[in-house]
Amino acid sequence: MEIPHQLYLNGQWRDSSDGATVEVIDPASEETIDSVPVATAADVDLALDSSARAFDSFREVEAWSRAQYLRAIADFLREHLDPIALTLTEEQGKPLAEAKGEILASADQFDWYAGEAQRIYGRLVEGHHRGHRLLVMRQPIGPVAAFVPYNFPALLAARKMAPAIAAGCTVIVKPPIEAPRTTYWLAEACHQVGLPPGVVNMITGRSSQISQQLIASEVVRKVSLTGSVRVGQQLMALCARHVKPISLELGGHSPVLVFEDAELDRAAEICARGKFRNAGQVCISASRFYVQESVAQRFIERFVQVARSLRVGDGRVEGVDVGPLTNRTRLAATEQLVEDAVAQGATAACGGRRPREHARGFFYEPTVLTGVEPSMRIMREEPFCPVAPIATFRSLEDGIEKANATEYGLAGYLFTQSTRTAFLAAERLDVGMVGVNNLVIATAECPFGGIKQSGFGREGGQEWIESYTVSKYVNLLL
Repeated sequence: MEIPHQLYLNGQWRDSSDGATVEVIDPASEETIDSVPVATAADVDLALDSSARAFDSFREVEAWSRAQYLRAIADFLREHLDPIALTLTEEQGKPLAEAKGEILASADQFDWYAGEAQRIYGRLVEGHHRGHRLLVMRQPIGPVAAFVPYNFPALLAARKMAPAIAAGCTVIVKPPIEAPRTTYWLAEACHQVGLPPGVVNMITGRSSQISQQLIASEVVRKVSLTGSVRVGQQLMALCARHVKPISLELGGHSPVLVFEDAELDRAAEICARGKFRNAGQVCISASRFYVQESVAQRFIERFVQVARSLRVGDGRVEGVDVGPLTNRTRLAATEQLVEDAVAQGATAACGGRRPREHARGFFYEPTVLTGVEPSMRIMREEPFCPVAPIATFRSLEDGIEKANATEYGLAGYLFTQSTRTAFLAAERLDVGMVGVNNLVIATAECPFGGIKQSGFGREGGQEWIESYTVSKYVNLLL
């Protein structure tokens, strides 16, 4: 089966209407590996028309049938795990083992929402008078516009597609231009299992043009974005102009509090390996490490030891732990963050440069910075790179104050063996998600999202499918 690399419109694979394309770059070699279409306004209109027409019929499809489609999509992804994961590694850069994990997690999304499709409940409410019957029913909100970033192009697309289909909505997906073919595999899955044409459309191209056209259309009833704060603000303004609900999962700068009673060696290894997963390009990546003063040196030594042991290279090579950054922009931003910190007095305990053995590709060594200060950019801006700044704290109160000193509020982590400390810290961290003694917290069955500049709305769990429905109240007089 060939890798999909065309627009998916009304159940068909096709080129853009004017034949324009954009190159897909391998971040490990900087070579062009494919091209995908650049959608025109006419192509976007076709997606909108297809989505609107499909919604009229798909909203009437019973929940059990929608669940069957979703389970079949999950099965397809698992059956074609190897080629999809290879596509992901080729265009996004993450090691093949991580790519396989992402595809399996994507399948889990479709499986979970297959069950949720059968559990969209309304209710009967007792009113003031027996002559009235008060009903609340949940109905699909309508066609959805979904915007997907490059760091998890399969998983984050699945998070938006699965609940939309489960609720009876149609969805127009905008894949990331850096890793579009991975997302297109999900459209191929929908195609192969017989999902009706128009329920899913996918279009690549110029993000600003596509987003403005989709959001301005009367067809689109809901918008979902995973992306940067800046892009979130832009799309939120567009939605406000057209009075459309939007779910935003934006940037993060997740703090980690390591208390003196933690299992230090284990905590340091978990933190180091977790930080450098996907070259640090994870929205909930641990990105500011605060270690209690009495154990800081021991933690740093073990953290650096693990960081130095990680193998950097092409994600298709067996044994590679850290692949390249996905694009040149992220590489340049990484270099600038490290240069700024070092210029202000920070020390690179390891890394701090591009690896000499990789003359080409967007590689950067796993880097640990010590002696960092709050004024440094690495402590204020979302890093999205393989750089771990480590600072210290004195007490629980001091640690919480430092952890919360940011405009972001996506995730936070803590390591302790004290149940009391775990509860107090988890309650006081200004974030939407907390991991205790672990960094891997995203799962289909629980809500995922943040507060403050990290956005609003929750992806995952029962909460997510509710946002793809509207509650309709019916007052019946007998």
